[in-house]
Amino acid sequence: MSDEPIRITRGQGGEVDVEGPVDGFAASALKRAGFDTYPTLRGVWIRLPFDLGRTWENEHATWAAEMLAAARYSVDLDPDLRAVPPAASSAPSAPRRTKTAMTAQSAPAGTPRRQRR
Repeated sequence: MSDEPIRITRGQGGEVDVEGPVDGFAASALKRAGFDTYPTLRGVWIRLPFDLGRTWENEHATWAAEMLAAARYSVDLDPDLRAVPPAASSAPSAPRRTKTAMTAQSAPAGTPRRQRR
């Protein structure tokens, strides 16, 4: 691996590109995250497909950066591409069930029991 980071940026035209030392393993991680590879005269051009929306692009760019970082690659992700974490959304989250909530409990006092047939 090189000391130079893999850079994931949004270009002037709005496209999401990858630049830097991308080896076979990094290319496969980027492909899994939705990036396409196009051959050029100088090597390859790696980018996300166009027109799928900024939210989709941000999610996939963040996912790619997380996969590469987990594989110990040095990654620079453009701050404009960071996906909003689910905890930061305005929707309230469902209450978390604990193990005690899933254990068998007896019926409250005064509740008639059904008889089995």
